[in-house]
Amino acid sequence: MSDLVRLDLHALHVELGARMVPFAGYDMPVQYPMGVLKEHLHCRAAAGLFDVSHMGQVILRPRQGAEALALAFEALMPVDVAGLAPGRQRYGLFTNAAGGILDDLMFANRDQDLFVVVNAACKAADIAHMAAHLAPAAEVIPVTDRALLALQGPQAGAVLARLVPGTAAMRFMDVGTFDSAWGSLWISRSGYTGEDGFEISVPRAGAEGLARALLADPAVAPIGLGARDSLRLEAGLCLYGHDIDTTTTPVQAGLAWAIQKVRRTGGARAGGFPGADIILRELHQGPARLRVGLRPEGRAPMREGTPLFAADGTPAGTVTSGGFGPSVEAPIAMGYVPAALSAPGTPLTGEVRGKRLPVTAAPLPFRPPTFKR
Repeated sequence: MSDLVRLDLHALHVELGARMVPFAGYDMPVQYPMGVLKEHLHCRAAAGLFDVSHMGQVILRPRQGAEALALAFEALMPVDVAGLAPGRQRYGLFTNAAGGILDDLMFANRDQDLFVVVNAACKAADIAHMAAHLAPAAEVIPVTDRALLALQGPQAGAVLARLVPGTAAMRFMDVGTFDSAWGSLWISRSGYTGEDGFEISVPRAGAEGLARALLADPAVAPIGLGARDSLRLEAGLCLYGHDIDTTTTPVQAGLAWAIQKVRRTGGARAGGFPGADIILRELHQGPARLRVGLRPEGRAPMREGTPLFAADGTPAGTVTSGGFGPSVEAPIAMGYVPAALSAPGTPLTGEVRGKRLPVTAAPLPFRPPTFKR
């Protein structure tokens, strides 16, 4: 435990009664006294506050102009960077030569630079990857003087607007900088819970004050990693290292929506990213396997690693994420199966403690998103 990095808000988490666990090299709150189930439902009904300061915040400052930076960054992934307007954010994917996913990330065009947020477990590798490939076009600057909070849920907009009034006008995937009593806030409106929500980069000196101000609102409760996982699973969203990794392509993962037309075959800037031949071929021909939703019968969840089998008993894949969905009141899971077995309603079985139990392929997400459009 002594090797774990403590968050700036560690003392506040302990004060709030959090149970702390190791996660991606950090000492993280997994749940509070409310418990995972109630935290999950509170976020769906009101607003939840998540400390996501373990994630990597990086500024890409152009050396040769914004266009050169956009095209250089675009060469690392199958996503349209050059077409992203100032004040807007987009989901991205670093890929490798085999078409596999090195990491998924968010990046924002702040006009004077690009602001990138990457996963904690991939942070060091991602920064090295960007530094190696963007050197002529950009200065890669890890942000070390800021915490990162996420406020999620149907009341998140109203709560934040009471403290930072200018945020009320933000749309889904907007970004902006706002003056506040806690310093300059870099705010985006997206969310990895399926709910309307905000990500707030705050100077470390102001992080605790902002967190306490948000928690003082009766609509807001602190939320740990446990509910964060069940919320994103219901929303059908991938967790890096589990549902996506270097062995899965964006098309297999059901993330083809993140590849804009301009980067596809026939587009103005088609290809030119690592693994382009494989990914573009899969977009055209279809992949051999696909990530699907899974609905186990009964009440027993099928956890990550559960082997999946076709109706005739042949191996069909593996569960990559699984648990109980508090909002849908049923066990849910995701996993990869051959494309021929991916249609919703396809019967499968999962092997749990030596028994083959029925599970059905299902559409994703399990619960429709309520993002602010």
